[in-house]
Amino acid sequence: MISQPVTVTVPLRVLDDGTIRVGETRVLLELVIHAFQRGATPESIVQSYPSLKLSDVYTVLGYYLENREAVDEYVRDADEEGERKRIEALERNPDLVGLRERLLARLAARRGSDDLTRHE
Repeated sequence: MISQPVTVTVPLRVLDDGTIRVGETRVLLELVIHAFQRGATPESIVQSYPSLKLSDVYTVLGYYLENREAVDEYVRDADEEGERKRIEALERNPDLVGLRERLLARLAARRGSDDLTRHE
């Protein structure tokens, strides 16, 4: 029996740059919230981010459900800032445009050639 209610601390850290991390990990709060909004369970979130503790994810999601408006505002601002930084990076380095697609195509080609050599 619990003789006295337990106070639970929400495992969130605000860094100097204003980003919020979950627990003692480098996982951003917005990544956990986006996953939850897409229907991920706390267990599947921990599978996606193994450095997270399941109890931390449950606590953070409970905090989110009780403070949805403020957390949604933070997530919106973080998403906008991330998009702004992505655009700035592309403007500074135009060679980055399409880089992901080129790398994925190269990987697919390499895997295709690996499949060919395995079947010979």
